Amino acid sequence: MTRIWRETGFVENDPWVIETEEVKASEEQKALLPLEQLIEKAESSNDVGLGVLIRPGDDVHKLEPYLYRLEIVAVEFPAFNDGRAFSHASLLRDRLAYRNELRAVGDVLIDQVPLMLRVGIDSFAVTNATALKRLEEGRLPGIAVHYQPTARAAEKAPGYSWRRRTATA
Repeated sequence: MTRIWRETGFVENDPWVIETEEVKASEEQKALLPLEQLIEKAESSNDVGLGVLIRPGDDVHKLEPYLYRLEIVAVEFPAFNDGRAFSHASLLRDRLAYRNELRAVGDVLIDQVPLMLRVGIDSFAVTNATALKRLEEGRLPGIAVHYQPTARAAEKAPGYSWRRRTATA
């Protein structure tokens, strides 16, 4: 079972569905379209409130002309060792200034959630039993030290990282 989680807790009745041959969006649901289908739909209509699924091999820059029409972008993590969705999320937030919902789908594991939050992902389609249990218990792992800035600023610390400190002459 897939459940949608945000930092405020689990979301009930989320309307977004990744369509497959076996699964189609019902009237109450909305489809997360693959990139090329989203572009086709956007080119042939004036629809807003669209959703797109970005797969690891997709070029996120192709979304730029349509970002204002998107309600949600889902970035796919097909496996634990495939981190291209981290790059997609970072590009969307930092370079393309996308501000609507950014969702992680696929192999969402509890250990990666804090890192996903740091690159700007704000909702998670979770199927992993351990991740679901830990999120239900409010047991999100933490990361004590960050070496680089991201979409989400690091917690305030008593000093600065040596890499960020400017030289005084």
